[in-house]
Amino acid sequence: MAKNSLPMMPKAGGGALSKVLWALVGVALLVLVVKYPNDAATFMRGAFDLVGGAVEGLVEFFRSIAR
Repeated sequence: MAKNSLPMMPKAGGGALSKVLWALVGVALLVLVVKYPNDAATFMRGAFDLVGGAVEGLVEFFRSIAR
């Protein structure tokens, strides 16, 4: 069996195309933050609230298991 059993998945490593795509994503995010700072802040606040809620739920779950 081949080491990479999912041929559609990209291989690990940093090719030139991958670096260019990540650079474009970074520039796009920077432009959005500079052009629409209030919208970007609202989005990030919502993302942090979502992650925080998930962490709190996991902590509560593990605390209830430990009882």
